[in-house]
Amino acid sequence: MSEDQQTSPVNSEKRVQQSESPSMRTFGTGATRNADANKFDYEGFLNPAALYEYGRFMHEHRHQRDGKLRDSDNWQKGIPFRVYVKSLVRHTFDLWRMERGYTVINPDTGAPHTKQELCCAIIFNAMGYLKEFVDPSEVNR
Repeated sequence: MSEDQQTSPVNSEKRVQQSESPSMRTFGTGATRNADANKFDYEGFLNPAALYEYGRFMHEHRHQRDGKLRDSDNWQKGIPFRVYVKSLVRHTFDLWRMERGYTVINPDTGAPHTKQELCCAIIFNAMGYLKEFVDPSEVNR
């Protein structure tokens, strides 16, 4: 185990946790917390390295062709379902082609796509579609 792992808050919590009941957790320090079995575990559901890469991709794509920088939440204003689906299918198809050994060229840059870039584009379109499904903007009501 590396020195960083030994001193991380996650590992230190595991060392001081004493007991757990169905409704409470009691730590070696005497602190108590409600049990978390019925709470969403975002820390476990998400991967920080993948999320960082997605954030990098999103920031890079804030730069518009006209030179302006769009707001990071611009996509939440509303994009039609059909636009998300067309882009999602296109990027998924391109990733599949890459898996089969083809070189896929980004039509916006003329450079080859990367699998990371395509995964982020797929996530963006899936996230946008899901957002419109659970919290629709005017364009999708």
